[in-house]
Amino acid sequence: MYETVKYEVKNGIAYVTVNRPEALNALNSKVISELHSVFKEIAADDNAKVVILTGEGRSFVAGADIAEMSKLNAVEARNFAADGHGLMNYIDNIEKPVIAAVNGFALGGGCELSMACDIRIASTKAKFGQPEVGLGLIPGFGGTQRLSRLVGKGMAKMLIYTADVIDAAYAREIGLVEKVVEPEELMTECEKIAGKIMAKAPIAVALSKHCINNGYDVDMKSASQFEINSFGITFDSKDMKEGTSAFLEKRAPEFKNR
Repeated sequence: MYETVKYEVKNGIAYVTVNRPEALNALNSKVISELHSVFKEIAADDNAKVVILTGEGRSFVAGADIAEMSKLNAVEARNFAADGHGLMNYIDNIEKPVIAAVNGFALGGGCELSMACDIRIASTKAKFGQPEVGLGLIPGFGGTQRLSRLVGKGMAKMLIYTADVIDAAYAREIGLVEKVVEPEELMTECEKIAGKIMAKAPIAVALSKHCINNGYDVDMKSASQFEINSFGITFDSKDMKEGTSAFLEKRAPEFKNR
């Protein structure tokens, strides 16, 4: 069905793989469109509980497609950036948790794609960077915004202004990724995290994501209200009744996403 993206759901996990290895999985218009379509499918699929996003071959996503971008005029470039933002924002706000399994280069648009995910697990071979200024460009898919929120303004400015490419260990040190593992352990580690998440109440996980995302950039009073309201909503769910009953009865809960 898709030409540039592989997608399957197995045991509750939606596996999404950018499949353009001959171009190091660079994001062109088609990849962006197909990824957006895949994530819309995932949002509507009750069998998909958690997403693992990765890249085929030795690259996660090496960036946006320079060959395609070099032909754009200002209006076309703005539309291209808007499409990229639309994809990143959709991934950022989809209710289901998204884990980036960063197996290699995550540069430019690839770094931005990883940052739109909830959790980033990196192979020791992974490389991160926003090299756009070296091409006379700036990050166009959210890099100037998400990077500063993850690593702080000063570090984001240093990485963007210098176009430095950093290794996984340094990315972990500055808070760009959550964990670094050996290449052969990458998918196993992501599946382990996905399994832990799927064992918890889906509604509670989705509401936690909602509160974190929507409360991060507002004042504490407004953010607290997000949490108060969402906390109350959980009490109308069967998951909450099941979770508290299981705790009191000293048994494992069986959540039904209700």
